[in-house]
Amino acid sequence: MKLFSAEEMKQIDTATTKEFGLPGLLLMENAGRAVAATAESILEDCGNKRIVVFAGKGNNGGDGFVAARTLLDRGAQVTVILLAEPADYSGDALTQLEVLKKCDPFMFILNNEQDWDKAAIAGELADLVIDGLLGTGFRGELSPAFARAAKLINSLAAPVLAIDLPSGVEPDTGKAAQGAVMADVTVTLAAPKPGLYLYPGAAHAGEIMVAEIGIPAVLLTESNSKNELITQSLAKTKLPLRQGNAHKGMAGRVAVLAGSPGFTGAAALCSYAAVKAGAGLVTLLTPLSSQNILAAKLNEVMVQGLIERMPGVLGGGAVGDVRNWLEKSDVLAVGPGLGTSEATKEVIRDILQGCSKPVVIDADALTALTGHTEILSRMKCPRIITPHPAEMARLIDGDAAEVDAKRLAVASRYAVEWQTVVVLKGAPTVVATPDGVAYLNTTGNEGMATGGSGDVLTGIIAALLGQGLSAADAAVLGVYLHGLAGDLAAETGKIGLTAGQISEILPRARQKMEEE
Repeated sequence: MKLFSAEEMKQIDTATTKEFGLPGLLLMENAGRAVAATAESILEDCGNKRIVVFAGKGNNGGDGFVAARTLLDRGAQVTVILLAEPADYSGDALTQLEVLKKCDPFMFILNNEQDWDKAAIAGELADLVIDGLLGTGFRGELSPAFARAAKLINSLAAPVLAIDLPSGVEPDTGKAAQGAVMADVTVTLAAPKPGLYLYPGAAHAGEIMVAEIGIPAVLLTESNSKNELITQSLAKTKLPLRQGNAHKGMAGRVAVLAGSPGFTGAAALCSYAAVKAGAGLVTLLTPLSSQNILAAKLNEVMVQGLIERMPGVLGGGAVGDVRNWLEKSDVLAVGPGLGTSEATKEVIRDILQGCSKPVVIDADALTALTGHTEILSRMKCPRIITPHPAEMARLIDGDAAEVDAKRLAVASRYAVEWQTVVVLKGAPTVVATPDGVAYLNTTGNEGMATGGSGDVLTGIIAALLGQGLSAADAAVLGVYLHGLAGDLAAETGKIGLTAGQISEILPRARQKMEEE
């Protein structure tokens, strides 16, 4: 499902009117009716239910007027609260306001303290509150009146239904103004907006429902938007099939270069995740001093020791050994727990520059690339990097908080610049591809904020690469499957969820995708 920026939606709205001849008033009518239908679903029965609609002077207010009128027709007791004088309304919103007036709702303008008191009383008695204050045109901070209205809405016990976006959330970035509306449900119109899925906006949106409002489907499908949601339907199309006569050599041979003394857990988690994600053969290449420990941990993985300069520090001879193993492998995963000594980082860079097989680069291998990102641009093999915001910030000499705040833009920019698939981990994880397309993941939960979860993801993606998927498809399916496994594991509780639990439940997660 495509995601649309505010500007893209504006262009689509214009094309709907000018090219297809569908009036904006019709779209507003459809939008308001969709909001009313959702309100009725929340309340189960609108009859005599008290509904308060807060309406700004833009199109969101117009949508709110249609919703109010529709709900009045269905027997609800509707109060409409205006944040502007009727003279300030224009266009379709003004037309809908005039129509609503003829239906004789209880309606008033927030002009003085007495009006605010009335609004507070109406809100306290409400069964449902509809937020139609601000829409996709919002940027920056809330004005005093809108901030006060949002504060009032947030103080009420009734569920809140936001039209298109919660007021105070920016549509493209998810940046939320101080005091932005906290919605329980958001009915987003025509198509989803990135800000509903990017934090902090995602925390304000509640349950997201997409309402068709009459925009021709061709305008949405043929749009130039390069942002998409990773939904189950999309991820399912990328599941690799396995023939009935398959053997382990046909299911993907994964080499994992990982681990060092004190960090064997990362290597074990990554390797085992590759097994549970369907790899036929997994070989763990690790410094010699870690070999016995990891061999004892892993029954389903072959563990090979590599030449060391000293315990945990790879020697130059390891480069040739790894390359020899790659001749017998389909894919390489490199980095988890491997160590950050200068000698080890040099070995990693040498291996990457000479790699001819698809590779997943994570953790300490990303550290090795800090200051050397030109290697990514020069590599000839398919490659995926899986940084969290702090690792990405080091790669681009930036700030982790800024990377996190602009994760969609940052991931997209450097995927194109480095011609590398970028998996920017976090909430939500972004997968950006070298052709400029960026995907937002829809699975996962806060319980997955635990050590080793990223190592599991690396193993999953490597396994999918080994099963023949392209780098982009492996990354998209990998992050979705990883999050889905985390969601299934969280059914018994989010706090205390472990990375190992995510790996163990991967077969169930995949089966769930296949069956639904």
